[in-house]
Amino acid sequence: SIISKALEEGDVTIGLTSDTMARERKGEGVEDYNQREAALRTFAKELEIRKIEDPIGFAIEEDYRKIVVSEETKETASEINRRREIPLEIIEIDMILAQDGQPISSTRIRNGEIDREGNLI
Repeated sequence: SIISKALEEGDVTIGLTSDTMARERKGEGVEDYNQREAALRTFAKELEIRKIEDPIGFAIEEDYRKIVVSEETKETASEINRRREIPLEIIEIDMILAQDGQPISSTRIRNGEIDREGNLI
């Protein structure tokens, strides 16, 4: 997963979309911020999680050196680098595919197409 790859790179800060941003991108039915944050914390308690209100979030702050992205967020990382004095190293990971060969995504899970492991429903 993208989080697993990020953890391999060292200290991790995750930008978690606000409720407003999540609903704008994914539509209604998105779990609220607190539920999504709790789910992340069960995965890895040592994560620093920061709320973001837009795709750029806090990534333009100069404290960061790397960004781990998927194919769907690669262009946002490029935009972040255009705004930074010192570009981030972009680490792209492959999407994990479901049983049907399409990417596992929270949208597909919410729509009842697949379960969290990528099995067709």
